Amino acid sequence: MKNISKILLIIFSVGALSSCEQDLDVNTNPNSPGAITPDLALASAEASLIAMTGGELANVGGFYAQYHTQAPSAGQYDAIDQYNLPTNFANRAWDELYSGCLNDLKFVITESELQGNTGKVLIGKLLEAYTYQVLVDVFGDVPYTESLGGVANINPKVTPGDEIYTDLLKQINTAVAAYNANPVPSAFGTQDVIYQGDMTNWLKFANTLKLKIYMRMAYTSLADPVAVKALLAQNNFITADASFAKFGTEISQRNPFYEVNLSSSPGLGDINHIASNTLMEFYEQNGDPRKTAVYRASTTNTFAALDQGNGENFTNTAINYARPKVTATTPVYLLTVAESYFLQAEALIRYSGQSGAKEKYNLGVENSFKTYGLATTGATTLTATGAAYEFITGLGTEQAVRQVMIQKWAALANVNNIEAYIETTRTKFPEVVTFGTQDYSKGNRVPSLTSILTAKTVPSILFYPQNEVDRNTNITQRTSITQKVWWDQKN
Repeated sequence: MKNISKILLIIFSVGALSSCEQDLDVNTNPNSPGAITPDLALASAEASLIAMTGGELANVGGFYAQYHTQAPSAGQYDAIDQYNLPTNFANRAWDELYSGCLNDLKFVITESELQGNTGKVLIGKLLEAYTYQVLVDVFGDVPYTESLGGVANINPKVTPGDEIYTDLLKQINTAVAAYNANPVPSAFGTQDVIYQGDMTNWLKFANTLKLKIYMRMAYTSLADPVAVKALLAQNNFITADASFAKFGTEISQRNPFYEVNLSSSPGLGDINHIASNTLMEFYEQNGDPRKTAVYRASTTNTFAALDQGNGENFTNTAINYARPKVTATTPVYLLTVAESYFLQAEALIRYSGQSGAKEKYNLGVENSFKTYGLATTGATTLTATGAAYEFITGLGTEQAVRQVMIQKWAALANVNNIEAYIETTRTKFPEVVTFGTQDYSKGNRVPSLTSILTAKTVPSILFYPQNEVDRNTNITQRTSITQKVWWDQKN
């Protein structure tokens, strides 16, 4: 059997595991300790994580954030664009994140604790926290305290999402404290594809991940201004994008979104995804050069796009429209410097009277251009006084936050699509407005024109994977993808 994380693992010359993780589930024990080392398991875990966040979740996130829409004369993803997901949609993503990523990370952490290697434990704990946050953010309450228990517990109960969030912060803090008290370098080297085992970068990642968790809780009773201010005072956030960039150009070595959707594979390649007017018009009407970094022009060298879900009304094929500019070697990002600055800007708006928010906002836009490989002069021009993206001071909290979130949304296209969708769900920015009233230049979403939902309703959660519902008696399938994740509390 073939599994993209295993294929990637072989490519990176770090060895292969002996089992086929795709057949495992959330209850399965990790591989025998004799089969792998923590170094190999870490590489496997990272590959599993990016295969899902940069593949299947990037696909659905791109539709729901309205970066791309279903192309005419094709229909592979009609159900996503219609908000008509089947209950088995996320079977593979769930299995890969639990049975692949989290099982491997459990092995990394357990073995590294036995070895007394605090650096390896810290990296394992941070990736574990990142993965569980993704699971909560797209599925809601998930197995956590009883997960990965093997045959001792084949029906793990779900843990409420707010409890998971609280414990993730505790786990991160404990691992950081243990490392600081006894700083043993991880020595992962290149088998850590993200930061090559550099503990300085991973400690910055820890603070940035914590800030992301705290800001996700901003509309809840668990919002913690004191903790956020303490993080801001430390000012020790990532200065290098946390990315997985070790892709090749051969089949099964490539970026997972490209591999499945944009390569020349018969019946699959580059026929389903075209630019959504939601983002394309935002870029074009604001003179934003990121348009050419996010999209490829049509065969007639235009950047034609369609309103979300409007593909069924046209007979042209994908080549007549702009399409996602994702190549075989495009990195998959977990956290970017731009995202970090936008998180800091939001935090300063909410908890520090907006002091310093403009500077962080401007740096967010600038670093977005850097991630896309564009000259930062384009960012400084657009954020200058009187320009399209100038940060306006003195607005009310939500309108000030809106400025940040619109730019964060514009900065995550093809970078972290699922994060963009999650953040639009949390903050409601860009707003969903009735079709015909939208102002794309300001940043507005519209209901998909093929939506099966009513009025301006859009999905806010995914169905539990039907495979897991069928085999775990403690998971009950939800009735709708309009139900809410625990932090989704903004009116």
